[in-house]
Amino acid sequence: MDSKSLLGDSADATYRDYGCRSEEERIVGDTTGRRIFPATCDSASVCQQADEDLYIQQAVVLIEDAIQYRSINHRVDASSLHLYRWYYARICQWGLGLTIAVVLLLAFVERPSSLTVTSDSRYRSPPWEPPCGLTESIEIMCLIIFTLDLAVKSYLIGWDEFRKNKWLVSYTIVIAVSIIDWVLSISMICDEKLRVRRLIRPFFLLQNSSLMKKTLKCIKRTLPEIASVILLLALHLCLFTMIGMLLFPKTEDPIKNEEWKVYFRNLPTSLTSLLVLLTTANNPDVMIPAYSQNRGYAIFFVAFSVIGTYFLMNLMTAIIYNQFRGYLLMAVQTSIIRRRLGIRAAFQVLSCHNAENATGESVPVDAVLQVMSRIQMQSYYREAILLAIRQYETEGFMNREQFGQIFDELDKDRIKEHPSLPQYNSVGLQKLQVIFSHYFFTIFGNAVALAHVVCICTVLVLNSEKSVAERDNHNMEIINMCFIIYYLFEMCVKIFALSWRGYLSYRNNIFDGFLTIVLLVLQITIYVTYRLPYSNVKQSSQGTFSLWEMVRFVNMLIVFRFLRIIPDIKLMALVASTLLDLVKNLRAFAGILVVVYYMFAVFGIWLFEGAIKPLPHMSVPYNTTMKNITSNLSIECGTYEQLGYWPNNFDDFAAAIILLYNIMIINNWQAFMEAYTRYTTEWSKIYFVCWWFTSSVMWVNLFVALILENFTYKWDRSHSCSVTDVERIRYETSVQLIFKEQVKEPTEEELLCQLQQHPHLHLHWGNT
Repeated sequence: MDSKSLLGDSADATYRDYGCRSEEERIVGDTTGRRIFPATCDSASVCQQADEDLYIQQAVVLIEDAIQYRSINHRVDASSLHLYRWYYARICQWGLGLTIAVVLLLAFVERPSSLTVTSDSRYRSPPWEPPCGLTESIEIMCLIIFTLDLAVKSYLIGWDEFRKNKWLVSYTIVIAVSIIDWVLSISMICDEKLRVRRLIRPFFLLQNSSLMKKTLKCIKRTLPEIASVILLLALHLCLFTMIGMLLFPKTEDPIKNEEWKVYFRNLPTSLTSLLVLLTTANNPDVMIPAYSQNRGYAIFFVAFSVIGTYFLMNLMTAIIYNQFRGYLLMAVQTSIIRRRLGIRAAFQVLSCHNAENATGESVPVDAVLQVMSRIQMQSYYREAILLAIRQYETEGFMNREQFGQIFDELDKDRIKEHPSLPQYNSVGLQKLQVIFSHYFFTIFGNAVALAHVVCICTVLVLNSEKSVAERDNHNMEIINMCFIIYYLFEMCVKIFALSWRGYLSYRNNIFDGFLTIVLLVLQITIYVTYRLPYSNVKQSSQGTFSLWEMVRFVNMLIVFRFLRIIPDIKLMALVASTLLDLVKNLRAFAGILVVVYYMFAVFGIWLFEGAIKPLPHMSVPYNTTMKNITSNLSIECGTYEQLGYWPNNFDDFAAAIILLYNIMIINNWQAFMEAYTRYTTEWSKIYFVCWWFTSSVMWVNLFVALILENFTYKWDRSHSCSVTDVERIRYETSVQLIFKEQVKEPTEEELLCQLQQHPHLHLHWGNT
């Protein structure tokens, strides 16, 4: 639903009562067999004849749509509602998600297979290739599921809405192309060189996420806004390229030709050198030949970097952040409208539930309670809404404003309150409870954990020059056991002070307690196996693992356990909470990144599979060192071959993903581009530059924008919280909550205008 549809004629819409149609009017007014229900009830006899259970079921589905920010433009008859709820049931959605994951993961098994120990082309063994028909059978099953998914979606929204929905039309085309390509593969006995369906598989992931669609739409709308900066950046690059070619021409002196020879030999080389300098990947290498001749040449490179890297690139970051934030706000606005529209439609349905309700201005509380008993929602919100409903039980009815207010609980932050402390009758136990539940007891436990980490660090420093066999691990084990006994004591007394439920209500306690139990089990295992501390048994003669390996694992867990201090430091807890929320809110962004990675990896395999092949004398055994390989060879410093980047290639899907990641990180990405240019053609640079712009410029900046929004929201919410409040109250942030204060609430006229346009919810608007 486009938020622009709220404009236009919505301002002229007025709220009028309209009567229920007779049965004859229903048949004449809707020849498709769709269920039409009235919005108000002027005739009690008509409403009494209506199926009350259908009204309840319709309201349930509409409110569930509002909770999940789904569109309400779907069929509302009894059978369609049953199918609709079944389709959006958790098991069906999990099954569809699993199908999407399976079809995407096929790329790791299909030819060229990624099922090898290493991707290094010098000593990579022949991969296992699945027999023809294995992956194809799995794929056709997935395509059948996608076809059923398309059929259900198309039926639920109707043919008219289907034709207007570009995503579903594209879904149909993608499935059809995939099936045709699958048939061609089978007819060619899986020996085709190009599988078009691999390139379009990410579409299945895109179309299944509404937030991902909105994110993609935001990115699409952001591109024109940054076109001016891209043009300015291109102009800056071309201008300095021409200046560079004028400053560093070929001369008669070979010593002065080093800059020209390596970086400014021709126009493509010059553009590439400065483009890489824009990312700082070849700085200061690109300027060293000229700078060694004349220090004045540094002005050219410094000016280029300052203007391009620090001004234009950061300006692009600011524009991307600003524009994307605006469009994301528009997408959130659409989600809020969907929620309000679903709740408003549910009120209209329930207003006809009671025959005594002649005006349609209120709904019976009993009907609302029936709806709440059937809705699938989180228990926290259910309890909050039911609590709000109970205040209207004495009146028996709720008006439109009251009905909307009880569902405002869905827009509030979720707050997790910890259980109350257990009550003890003994005065002594009460005093112990106060001590062990006090904040300073937790601080003391953190100090003990810090002391333990310091002991481990000290031992590591003292033993850094010793081999594993020379180290005395027995003393370290005694120290660890003493600290672990205290950790166990701390866990037990906290359970005594807080109760089991109270102890487990703190996430840091779960983390701390789990590691304490694991450490205790490991320590007991070590003591039983090696009979410490009085043991004459060799450390490597007992058990599957040596004593050093066991001690090393224990020490890593102890260091990891020190993260328990995070919730006790407000700013650190805020940062950690932001990171946890990002995991949830980044699903749409991560999905877009998966799509881009997938498509570029498939393209890369098509273009560059087997392009880089090591020379015969470089195909060496696995354990041969790079020093032995290059001892008798003359390889230019800084090249793909000299740096030993052989595992980074496009010879299979997994290797392509890692190579694209390494390019996204920017460091030394010019080595990959230069190598594939030498082994293929100069035009291959277009592929690498496109990937750099898509990943490092666009997606990374969008990632930064989301981090800023999440952290800013968290920071503003935490100003009034103390350290204990941050631990006591846990906010669960969503994209909708982040922009809640900036979102404009739709008016009643706008909502009624949207309801009038519903393709299946035919409302008769009569004159008052």
